[in-house]
Amino acid sequence: MSPFSAEIIGTMILVLLGNGVVAGVVLNKTKSNDAGWMVITAGWGMAVTMAVYLVGAISGAHLNPAITISLAMIGHGDFGWSQVPGYILAQIIGAILGSILVWLTYLPHWKETSDQKAKLAVFSTAPAIRDKPKNLIAEIIGTFVLVLGVLTILRPENLVPGSGFDRGFGPLLVGLLVLSIGLSLGGPTGYAINPARDLGPRIAHAILPIHGKGDSDWSYAWVPIVGPVIGGAIAAFVFKWLWTITPTP
Repeated sequence: MSPFSAEIIGTMILVLLGNGVVAGVVLNKTKSNDAGWMVITAGWGMAVTMAVYLVGAISGAHLNPAITISLAMIGHGDFGWSQVPGYILAQIIGAILGSILVWLTYLPHWKETSDQKAKLAVFSTAPAIRDKPKNLIAEIIGTFVLVLGVLTILRPENLVPGSGFDRGFGPLLVGLLVLSIGLSLGGPTGYAINPARDLGPRIAHAILPIHGKGDSDWSYAWVPIVGPVIGGAIAAFVFKWLWTITPTP
């Protein structure tokens, strides 16, 4: 399997399981209706874990344009800028496909749910208090923690290559990181922290025949795209600075 295909499949699984748990919580007459924020954050953490386990050995399991751009910025391994457009395209395609699968899974429940905001929440994020500059700050901070955390977890000093721990525990630790971000920093905006995770599903929401869906809130859509890219870029600079400091003898 090519890295392009792996990123499509990995992001599809990420969104299927991540947005799937949101659908179960917010749509009417599901078994998990009103299960709450803890269920959503736990579901997203496990979604990330599963997706990274699935394709990590093939594409590196970026699954997120903010991660992809950050890795290109620091020159991670043999990953370069020429690969960035293909990775991002694959991630958006995968996110759209994952959203379509969520829509199909919960097909009887769209008609039973009258709340248009709840239906959109299954696909993309929205702020608790709409103030775009402040919402942008929240997304920058959340993605900064994500990218800095991922880069740090995967350092040889933390997960020794060839020991088995790098592949065995790395994805689990990344999933726990996403759980932590959701619990601690997700309240203001729903923690998109991933442009593809938000844009792909928003496109799906716009084109799918969802009963009584309302608009796709495109006026807000730039926030979960720009914020994560900025946050990831800052994290890449900080990470590179931290690991280029010469240790004191």
